[in-house]
Amino acid sequence: MSDSIQIVNCHIHTFTADHVPRDFPYVWLRPFRKAPGLILALSRLALWLGRERLADRLERLYQFQQQGVRASQAEVLQDVKRHYPSNTRFVVLPMDMAGIGYGPVAADLRAQHDELYELRLSEAHFGTVVPFATVNPLAPGSVDEALRAITELGFEGLKIYPRLGFPPDHPDLMERVYPEVVARGLPVMTHCSRGGVQGRDVDDYFADLYTRPAAYLPVLRAFPEMRLCLAHFGGQTDWRAYAQGTEPAGEDNWQVQIRRMIGSGDFPNLWTDISYTLFHFDDYIPFLRLFLAGNGPEDKAADLLRQRVLFGSDFYMTRQENLSEKEVCFRLRNALGEETFRQIAEQNPVCWLQGDAA
Repeated sequence: MSDSIQIVNCHIHTFTADHVPRDFPYVWLRPFRKAPGLILALSRLALWLGRERLADRLERLYQFQQQGVRASQAEVLQDVKRHYPSNTRFVVLPMDMAGIGYGPVAADLRAQHDELYELRLSEAHFGTVVPFATVNPLAPGSVDEALRAITELGFEGLKIYPRLGFPPDHPDLMERVYPEVVARGLPVMTHCSRGGVQGRDVDDYFADLYTRPAAYLPVLRAFPEMRLCLAHFGGQTDWRAYAQGTEPAGEDNWQVQIRRMIGSGDFPNLWTDISYTLFHFDDYIPFLRLFLAGNGPEDKAADLLRQRVLFGSDFYMTRQENLSEKEVCFRLRNALGEETFRQIAEQNPVCWLQGDAA
């Protein structure tokens, strides 16, 4: 891929096994950590039995193990960089899983942030890392640590993950974290998919309740100037349902909700990204192409959406898919055309990160 475009991958992870709880996602799987192939086989069995959420969690554990065995975040970053042009920039999103009920982590959030800070300054990766802080308001000290990363380490945005068990309008976020983010003009990335990591005591109902697009309405109304990205464009479950005409359908479909919220023009600082979802490329790229193209120059909703979609991959979760990062980039660029790909992979990310006019 040519260096004539400066791609910004707005969604990758570099955390390692040191940042994943000892018993995640199930304590009974601890003996299998030395046999990742068996975990993958269990995931395939769960999928065959129709246990999609269990299969998803096992797949994630498998990927955590495959990538997490690397000694450092730098090694993980080096792995993803080989798929992209040398001038690509990466928004790196940490996670705080220490307080979600699956046992201790070897390296706490402060250590994870500090390592990411050093990674940003390292000679080998200088200029390529855009570090975000993360916060789990349910975990003691997490709010203070997120604010330290933002105010003292100069991190360039915030990542939240409500499926861990908290609403996006949690009082600590609304009263302490978001005001600091807004005052500094920083963007926010949040998980918005029915799949993913959940707190041990969080059932699917509440995980979805905290994560659905409508859960962010109080945040959007209280902080209309905050640039908020709903990652994964609603997630693969809802994209698949939309494509196949199954549940969740209509207004219950998160992909549809995000498109309508952005296309309405009521939330000018609302964004979404295509991370992970578009790795099922052949299934969903025709829909994305039409959503972004719309029905011509008079289609204002499509025009607004096109200005608010970000390229991201969700590395290293994408390691469980057949297509590589490079393959998706090339296919996406070919399917969308140069102009649209440049907009979502270069122009829109700059606008989201810096707050420049679209």
